[in-house]
Amino acid sequence: MATPKSPPALDAAIIGGGPAGLVAAVYLARLRRSVAIVDASQSRLATIPRTRNYPGFPDGISGPALLSALREQAHRYPIEHRAGQVDALERTEEGFRLSWQGGDLTARVVLLASGTSDVVPAMPHLSQALRSGLLRYCPVCDGYEVIDRKVGVIANGPAGVQEARYLRHFTPDLTLFMTPDAQSLAPAERERLAQAGIRLAEGAVESIREWDGRISVRHGGFETACESLYSALGLEVHSTLAERIGARTDESGYLLTDRHQETDAPGLYAAGDVVLGLNQIAVAAGTAAIASAAMHLALTRREPR
Repeated sequence: MATPKSPPALDAAIIGGGPAGLVAAVYLARLRRSVAIVDASQSRLATIPRTRNYPGFPDGISGPALLSALREQAHRYPIEHRAGQVDALERTEEGFRLSWQGGDLTARVVLLASGTSDVVPAMPHLSQALRSGLLRYCPVCDGYEVIDRKVGVIANGPAGVQEARYLRHFTPDLTLFMTPDAQSLAPAERERLAQAGIRLAEGAVESIREWDGRISVRHGGFETACESLYSALGLEVHSTLAERIGARTDESGYLLTDRHQETDAPGLYAAGDVVLGLNQIAVAAGTAAIASAAMHLALTRREPR
């Protein structure tokens, strides 16, 4: 009996079904490339209550609604959609092999659009606090919404000083809270807080809870109420798959790319939050457009004329 042949390699595979992955898939499909998205359904976009700085939506749009619209747009084209968490990315003679529990595929070029995950603070009803705006992660996205409000920042080290000082542009009423495992702040960092008029809460955070429309932080035997609390606990950058095949990252784990979004691993491109620390939806879409156009040209150069 003849051994069944493996299916031919796709032109392109995309790891991640957030805004970067979906935008790239549409571009590639419209460039008449065979393309598949492998999506673990973990996009940060799905957790955003409302974005008001994404172009074209004067009244803002919820993250789930925008994600649904991007998915609907992608479904209008011949794009393969596979559900799974890619756990292996390997080189082959044709390009790359992706595999996940229950599936695999091969593609000539790959886009990594796996994004990041927020390190969340320990508190009950976290999703509800995020939906209501009591808990926030991105002052670039929504600092405008906390102008002149009473705002807290929770941190586990000096990065919190930077975030609190960034937020000082929006409000003068700021308190920095430190987690029990936080690195101690150097005298110079404490001085920067004092010069900016930012309070450093006494004692480590003991608990965080929603109370009477505010967020209440217990610390060192005291309790402070804020109208919003920003988490400066960091992000997990999902760049491991790329690193395993030779792609370099910066000191924070973000993938390094050239101006065409190609990593140090030839044929592997990256777009969205896994690349840049700005973590904006518009940036994810823009880098996806750049990457997909470059991927198409790279494939064209390999083809007989």
